[in-house]
Amino acid sequence: MAAGVLSQSAARHLRLPGIVVLLGAGVALGPDGLGFVLPRELGEGFHSLVDLAVAVILFEGGLNLEISRLRREQTAIRQLVLSGSLLTMGLATVAVHWILDWSWSQSVLFGSLVVVTGPTVIGPLVSELRLRPRIATLLNAEGVLIDPVGAILALLVLEIVVAPDQAATGAVDLLRRVGVGTVFGLASGFALARLLRIRALVPQGHENIFVLAVVLLVFVSADGLAAQSGILAVTIAGVTVGNMRTLVDRDLREFKDQLTVLLIGLLFVMLAADVRLADVAALGWDGVAVVGALIFIVRPIVVALTTGSSELSVRERAFVAWVAPRGIVAAAVASLVAGTMEKNGLSGGVELRALVFLTITGTVLQAGLTAGIAARLLDVKLPKREGVAILGAQGLGLLLAGELRRAGLSVIFLDSNPQTCRQAQEAGFTVVFGNALEERTLQRAQLEGVEATIGLTPNQTVNAVFVNRAHEFFRVPRSYIAVQALETGLAAELVRNQEATILFDGVHDIERWDVRLRHGGVEIGDFRFDPALLPAPPEASDQEPEPAAPEPPPIGEKLVLLTLKRGSGPMVPMWRSYKPQPDDRVVAALHVPDMDDALAALAARGFERIERPAEEGEDTEAA
Repeated sequence: MAAGVLSQSAARHLRLPGIVVLLGAGVALGPDGLGFVLPRELGEGFHSLVDLAVAVILFEGGLNLEISRLRREQTAIRQLVLSGSLLTMGLATVAVHWILDWSWSQSVLFGSLVVVTGPTVIGPLVSELRLRPRIATLLNAEGVLIDPVGAILALLVLEIVVAPDQAATGAVDLLRRVGVGTVFGLASGFALARLLRIRALVPQGHENIFVLAVVLLVFVSADGLAAQSGILAVTIAGVTVGNMRTLVDRDLREFKDQLTVLLIGLLFVMLAADVRLADVAALGWDGVAVVGALIFIVRPIVVALTTGSSELSVRERAFVAWVAPRGIVAAAVASLVAGTMEKNGLSGGVELRALVFLTITGTVLQAGLTAGIAARLLDVKLPKREGVAILGAQGLGLLLAGELRRAGLSVIFLDSNPQTCRQAQEAGFTVVFGNALEERTLQRAQLEGVEATIGLTPNQTVNAVFVNRAHEFFRVPRSYIAVQALETGLAAELVRNQEATILFDGVHDIERWDVRLRHGGVEIGDFRFDPALLPAPPEASDQEPEPAAPEPPPIGEKLVLLTLKRGSGPMVPMWRSYKPQPDDRVVAALHVPDMDDALAALAARGFERIERPAEEGEDTEAA
């Protein structure tokens, strides 16, 4: 575990695919290296540990699949997972038989093992590259859903190879496993989601370990009903729970994500230590040729044949064809298959496992090191983040949006009030109607392309939850929260952890300003900071210490600093900890009845009022 976690941390800092560092750590700590990690000493417990860890990993993968997105790409996903599995197995079988001259039984076993891609590799890769939603959904869904299909297929082929006289029952066994896994996964997923919705049932703080225990129980129970159906059951259970809102949705995802990182590190180090370098080297260049055939021939043919009728463009299909790294399930099942072959006196298990690990290493290196270049060349990445998403289409939100738009920034509003949405639309803004705390609403707002989110409602808790979810689900880099008090709560926690910034110049009564704006009691003004305008401190006497500069009058609710433009930089929302610099330009909302006091407060801080610049494209003389 320690080696796995440290390796993944090192990979993150080195910007390398985590699996590459993990495989290296496994070899270095295994029998061919320091001899610290010796998986064979676990005996039968080795495969049991691998099975249970894979169950948790696939449940977590299913937990993050959004059904609404799957529906939009269902044709391509279905073809890639079902037809693509059989095509991959067939073409890989022919390739290894022709290149390495293996027997047909050994070749078809290899073909079945490399059917799966790797969600543990695909997920981080897709997230880092910021691919367009359609491509990201397709690759993530293929990685998660094809794993149970490929694992069941590989074990079915293994049974036929071990006992050829029972090949006739193979189809029946396959249907039974798929049926049991599907039904058991759906039933357990619905039951688990319902249990998590009952507040009094699961003690507070026990929800995550409760889910973990149930996932392992589901896996073992399904396997008891039909051998090797547990892997499908936990995947389907994960998809079911992930698409049914529960009381612990966010905490559950975070816990499972961290647990998955831990288990992936553990498994890859152990599985890599179980492979001997001499066995891999014995494959020679022919082994490398097999990996090359999988990358450059088999995968492109499979993608071309299975996605031809989908809505994917040629560029998108080319990228999908280029990215198919194998991962933890291929390694785990290969180890199980090799062990079973040895027990039954069949030769070729060692070579089979070595070739699978060479395939994993080669495909991960190829995808990890070249996917970014391919994504740019094929134009399947999201455009550069820009613009702002604002929660709250009223009052100060409209004023702030207007100033940002004057500076050429795109602004999108999210709100659940039909009246304020209509008001923002009439002002020419894009508006997404709905509950902005739900992921589906955030998806409609396309936050994956937004540079900053702003929570600007009178409820600071809602503001904090909104920006937090935007960062969690869509990695929006900058977050602002409008607050009316800052002692405790989620908003205070986000600010303390530097995950969000307090909007404007400090704490303001958002609802009061909304009322003022509705009654026309607010005026916009532009100001420039000049240190020379700051009042000089009074002269010090010989007997008294040098006095400090006089405190400027408090701002209170007389004005709100909305935006800042520093030099030739972009205009940005004002924030609480702002420190003025010469020639800074700010825009302020001034309360008309308190105009004199507001101007005096700004003057005491070194700000002088300037002529309001013309909007981009506006006639300057007319303005």
